Amino acid sequence: MRYVCILWAFLMSHTLKAQNWMAEVSAGIASYNGDLTEQAISIKQIRPALGLGIRYNANYLFNFRAGFSYARLGANDRNNKDPELKLRNLNFQTNLFEFHAAAELNLMDPELFYGYPYLFAGAGLFYFNPYTRDDQGEKRFLQPLGTEGQGLSAYPDRKKYSLVQLCLPLGGGWRIRLKNNMEIMYELGYRVLITDYLDDVSRVYPSMELLAGERGDVAAALSYRKQGVPFMEEGEKRGNSKVKDSYFFSSIKLAVNIDGFKKIKNYRRH
Repeated sequence: MRYVCILWAFLMSHTLKAQNWMAEVSAGIASYNGDLTEQAISIKQIRPALGLGIRYNANYLFNFRAGFSYARLGANDRNNKDPELKLRNLNFQTNLFEFHAAAELNLMDPELFYGYPYLFAGAGLFYFNPYTRDDQGEKRFLQPLGTEGQGLSAYPDRKKYSLVQLCLPLGGGWRIRLKNNMEIMYELGYRVLITDYLDDVSRVYPSMELLAGERGDVAAALSYRKQGVPFMEEGEKRGNSKVKDSYFFSSIKLAVNIDGFKKIKNYRRH
């Protein structure tokens, strides 16, 4: 019975030690993949990214976390090698704000190793608003223009896309315990999306006459941006709706044990 009690005490202390809250801050890069890219990862599309989060270490196997991330995404056809894509001459940029919740799976026991890998998966929402610059350099948000005929009566099957969309974060990282109350991680996370309009490009060209008539000349000019080529491509391919857009984060994260600060604060009070 004495050995059973010792074993039980050990397991309880092991579990309680693992149950704590961590505050996280991250800095790194983000990149987009979609209709304006030829490669999954391109140096010319890399943009800065920042993040804040909180994590609960449930036990040696699972952690649960929630976080907020900010990134700038963008791409330009002029960076593509394919002559047809260069001629298409489309581009976009967007500020992206994401909130997600996820579960982490530790692949090694945190009590036995100072450094170990982990995987994560979850769900989240993100806000984006793609824009470009017109020929005069003026900033133009693309979603209200309906550049592929979204919202026009002539195209009832082309609905305006929402600027708030679902994302499914997947990825992994490597965590190193610096002290009892601090950790550092390198993490790579991929976002599966259900929208193909992160870049405002997905389907086919609408009628420029109809688009200009209902949305104005600016909408038509930003829908079809080929230089010196008369428009004769109504119904022709503008993007690839069969493959959804995506984006990813690569970041360094620093985590601090909040429980440790709570104990210090309570100690000072007494």
